[in-house]
Amino acid sequence: MDMNGKLTGKKVLITAGAQGIGEAITKHFIEAGAHVAIHYFSSDQKALKLTELAQEKGVKCVTLQGDLTASSKAQEIVDQTAETLGGIEILVNNAGSLVSRRWLHEMDQEFWSRVMDINLTSMMNVTKAAQSHLARNENSSIVNLASLAGRKGGHPGSLAYATSKGAILTFTRALAAELGPEGIRVNAVAPGLILGTSFHDTHTSEESANQTIATIPINRAGSPDDVARAVVYLASEYDGFITGATLDINGGVYAS
Repeated sequence: MDMNGKLTGKKVLITAGAQGIGEAITKHFIEAGAHVAIHYFSSDQKALKLTELAQEKGVKCVTLQGDLTASSKAQEIVDQTAETLGGIEILVNNAGSLVSRRWLHEMDQEFWSRVMDINLTSMMNVTKAAQSHLARNENSSIVNLASLAGRKGGHPGSLAYATSKGAILTFTRALAAELGPEGIRVNAVAPGLILGTSFHDTHTSEESANQTIATIPINRAGSPDDVARAVVYLASEYDGFITGATLDINGGVYAS
């Protein structure tokens, strides 16, 4: 997706940008001519393949490893991004995980805090670290990854995950109001069932996926590319009027 050249030369940081939806997002930015910083948590295998794609397309690319729940590491990754790319104009907060399904009667504070830290605290850490870099531009953009679970509450066993994703919807609206005067737009996407990712391969059974697909008006699950196209669109809308919004990507199973 080239967005008519709007993203050519833009400097983008994508958290968890080498797996699942994040991998698709990174590919779309590279294809659009943007320079990218790819954060990953554990394996660098896919990040290195994306680096090869960036080289083929003639854009800058850097891979950065770290645990974003630690504010110092988030700051380090943001600063390394800005130094390597020459600034940051777009931040995509994609990192997150369900971790595992756990019902209320099984919940303990350690698990609850872990899910909140991975999905919400990490997003706050990176965004806080990136604010000054983003504010140096006339127009900057943040896109946060929420979830349909944040709208509907998710499937059984996803209480902590759904709560954290619901908080991201509010985080997005509040941040849009706070950062708007600095020329920074903040939006979110809320994907529904997106197959072909390690997330759903791990946490969604074939039976559950088929039951969900049966309720989707267009009669199919989503793909990582479906989400990536929406992220790229929101990020590319420079001088735009969209901020504080959440774009639902679910085939019509839920309409806000």
